[in-house]
Amino acid sequence: MDYLQITGKNFLITGVANKKSVAWHIAQTLETLGAKVFYSVRSAARRDSLEKLLAGKPVFLCDAEDEAQITRLAEEVSAAAAAPLHGLVHSIAFANYAAGPRPFHETERADFLQATAVSAFSLVEMARAFKPHFDPAASVVSIGISSQVTAASYGYMSPVKAALESASRFLAKSFSADTHIRFNMVNAGPLKTSASAGIPGYVDNYLFAEQLTMRKKNVATQEVADAAVWLLSPRSSGVNAQSLVVDAGMGWNFFDESVVKTATRI
Repeated sequence: MDYLQITGKNFLITGVANKKSVAWHIAQTLETLGAKVFYSVRSAARRDSLEKLLAGKPVFLCDAEDEAQITRLAEEVSAAAAAPLHGLVHSIAFANYAAGPRPFHETERADFLQATAVSAFSLVEMARAFKPHFDPAASVVSIGISSQVTAASYGYMSPVKAALESASRFLAKSFSADTHIRFNMVNAGPLKTSASAGIPGYVDNYLFAEQLTMRKKNVATQEVADAAVWLLSPRSSGVNAQSLVVDAGMGWNFFDESVVKTATRI
C-alpha cells in the first residue's frame, strides 16, 4: 500500500555529503518508497568522493553560491526528469570557520554574507528557478536546527538558519498566489553528522542535549529523514509555512529534574 503516495514521483535532493547526511537518509527513504530521486552536489570533487554511494544515480553539479548554476540546475533536472518535480529538499549549509571560534560580534561581514547566501538565500533562488518545473502541488522541505540556539561554538550560523526559516515561510506565502506548492522546515535536534563534527565543542553540547531529551536519547538521523519524507508527501497537504521540530522533546525540557540536580550540585 502506497500510503504516502510517493511511488513514481520525482524529487531533487541537495546537500548529500556522505552516508551520515540527513539528505542521504531522505533520499534513501524516498527511493525505498518507489520515488525517482535526483541528486545535486556542490562540486566535481564532492561528486567524485560520493562515486560509490551515488553509483548509477542521476547526479548534477551546483554550487549554491552561484545563481547561474542554480538556474542551470533547474533546467538540467527538468530535462532529465521529463516530468514535473514533486518535491525538493534544501539541505545546504556553509560557514567559514577557518579562523576558528570567535565571539559573534567579531564575525566578519564577508563570512556572514557568504553563509547567508549559501545557507539561506539559495532556497529563494532555487524556488524561483524551479517554479516552472514544479508540480502544482509540490513540496519544498528545508533542514534547519531545533531551536535558535546561542551556542558560542555555532556562532553566526544560528541567525543564518533563522533567516532560512523565515525565507521558507515567506516563500510559502509568495507561492500561494498562484500555486499550491508548500514550503516547510524540519528543525532537527543535535545529530551525528560529519558537518556537526567540525563544530568546536559539539561533542559536549551533543551529550548535554541528550540529557535534556525526554527519552534521554538524541534523535537519529533517520527520524529526521522520516519527518521530511512525510512533509514531502501529499499526506501532509494541510501543512504549510511550518517548522516541524524533531528533537525528542529537548526544546521543552530545560528543567529536567536530573539536569537541574546535576547543575545545582556544582
